[in-house]
Amino acid sequence: MSDVRVIIQRDSEREERVVTTGTTAADLFAGERTIVAARVAGELKDLAYEVRDGEEVEPVEISSQDGLNILRHSTAHVMAQAVQELFPEAKLGIGPPVKDGFYYDFDVERPFTPEDLKAVEKKMQEIQKRGQRFSRRVVTDEDAREELAAEPYKLELIGIKGSASSDDGADVEVGGGELTIYDNLDAKTGELCWKDLCRGPHLPTTRNIPAFKLMRNAAAYWRGSEKNPMLQRIYGTAWPSKEELKAHLDFLIEAEKRDHRKLGNELDLFSIPDQIGSGLAVFHPKGGVIRRVMEDYSRRRHEEEGYEFVYTPHATKGKLFETSGHLDWYADGMYPPMQLDEGVDYYLKPMNCPMHNLIFDARGRSYRELPLRLFEFGTVYRYEKSGVVHGLTRARGFTQDDAHIYCTKEQMAEELDKTLTFVLNLLRDYGLTDFYLELSTKDPEKFVGSDEVWEEATETLRQVAEKQGLPLVPDPGGAAFYGPKISVQTKDAIGRTWQMSTVQLDFNLPERFDLEYTGPDGSKQRPVMIHRALFGSIERFFAVLLEHYAGAFPAWLAPVQAVGIPIGDAHVEYLQKFATEAKRKGLRVEVDASSDRMQKKIRNAQKQKVPFMVIAGDEDMAAGAVSFRYRDGSQENGIPVDEAIAKIMKVVEERAQV
Repeated sequence: MSDVRVIIQRDSEREERVVTTGTTAADLFAGERTIVAARVAGELKDLAYEVRDGEEVEPVEISSQDGLNILRHSTAHVMAQAVQELFPEAKLGIGPPVKDGFYYDFDVERPFTPEDLKAVEKKMQEIQKRGQRFSRRVVTDEDAREELAAEPYKLELIGIKGSASSDDGADVEVGGGELTIYDNLDAKTGELCWKDLCRGPHLPTTRNIPAFKLMRNAAAYWRGSEKNPMLQRIYGTAWPSKEELKAHLDFLIEAEKRDHRKLGNELDLFSIPDQIGSGLAVFHPKGGVIRRVMEDYSRRRHEEEGYEFVYTPHATKGKLFETSGHLDWYADGMYPPMQLDEGVDYYLKPMNCPMHNLIFDARGRSYRELPLRLFEFGTVYRYEKSGVVHGLTRARGFTQDDAHIYCTKEQMAEELDKTLTFVLNLLRDYGLTDFYLELSTKDPEKFVGSDEVWEEATETLRQVAEKQGLPLVPDPGGAAFYGPKISVQTKDAIGRTWQMSTVQLDFNLPERFDLEYTGPDGSKQRPVMIHRALFGSIERFFAVLLEHYAGAFPAWLAPVQAVGIPIGDAHVEYLQKFATEAKRKGLRVEVDASSDRMQKKIRNAQKQKVPFMVIAGDEDMAAGAVSFRYRDGSQENGIPVDEAIAKIMKVVEERAQV
């Protein structure tokens, strides 16, 4: 045996170690039970990997994102083995790790039932306890086809080796340049228990899976295409400890309570009728109130910041999207064309920017007019696949709070700074306060414009982002081909991250539309274009706020700000006068004059999450006062009517939560 020198890299620490030929990554990290894999030259490797002379080896902790992916992908293999042991006729699809868990697709004769999932989970626990070893081996295309001849979906994957996409999860199996199969081997005898086409890496054994649970099953098209067969998908989750699994399950219970689709129905805010279509929502009166208040406040703040409002139609001739390039790179996300006017193709617009460019170009522009900030609540339509449509957060028809800013190159830095500051302050006004920023930079394989322009624009964005004093996360290669961008990410009340606003530079559309302005010297010059959507869409932002507040909106957004609850019939007229006076002051007040008992009226108001319950009885009438009851059950008695109205108005004006 000869000596092998390796460098062990841990964060900023480097340790040189001399070992012998045949030493594995597991040997390097022996005794460190939280290490599940190694990164060598940027690639993830199993712990069984034999290190080579001169290599840098970095341990991968199970709690890291890569470690969690390995844990969850290994658990997906265990689940697939369990399914095939219980349902031998099941054909394997794909089983990648996903956020907080994993799934695997199966072609089976009938959909899985809840009882099936319980049986699969029990079988998984048996496999986990057996301690089967995950063993990697390289195979030729021919050998892989022979071994997996009974798995038609695997045979299809073999045919796309090296070109598989992460979009449908196929890259976890055939995304590399070679084919590998992972065998699950009996811990004692080494006999083959099960195998799957897979790139890996995986945990050393099934015993290294600390905690898992199957969550649900659903139908899913093979590789996400509606043209392909419908398969049955089982979702699961896996965590480094039983405590973390429990915490995640508790989190899911809370998240389910806050699901905007559930709350939207319970609070009578919106619906998505089948008669209209998937991803196309209608807002009910109470939801309409919230949306109108959201839009009105946003409109006022935009006017204060110098934005000019425009309106554009919902449909346009296809020629416009040829000019913009949407038909070249976004056609799959657009609704199919309508042939009108003797065969001319018209499209529902997926974006507002091409029409805003036409407004800019409607007449000659001078440098004195810049920056020109065009803003619109513009409704767009995008043909999202049915499998990804999700309530208001992923819809097919939605309204963007869309702005496009045209400025000179010299104005770019100041305009980006103003825009980002405005975006963050406006989000804070709606009650979101926990932010970080993400800077998406150039994909070297796909961009327009010169390297110099990109470098300058990226550095400007970086400086603007850093000026905010918020964490800045790099997203290398994540920019669209037409320019770098800053994304605002926010955390909600239970710690979930949502992407909110984007501030996007565009070097492409001003060229495509030949946009020009007259400079100080009389020459024609190209404007800088900035895309900016603050909410992303009104519908999505509505859903985020609904879940953030769990339906208990602050009073300024609440559809009903106060509800009058009379102790008896004799007090109804008194509270109706209170409501009339409050409405004159601009408040949204109702009186529950139903025949229900007072306690039921209070429960009804609590269920509707009304901020102020205004209660009145004989003593209140005699004193010209009312009592407040709040959402948390606390109460404030004997408040004079004028003071009570003033207090509600103050809470509304301050956008405070009660």
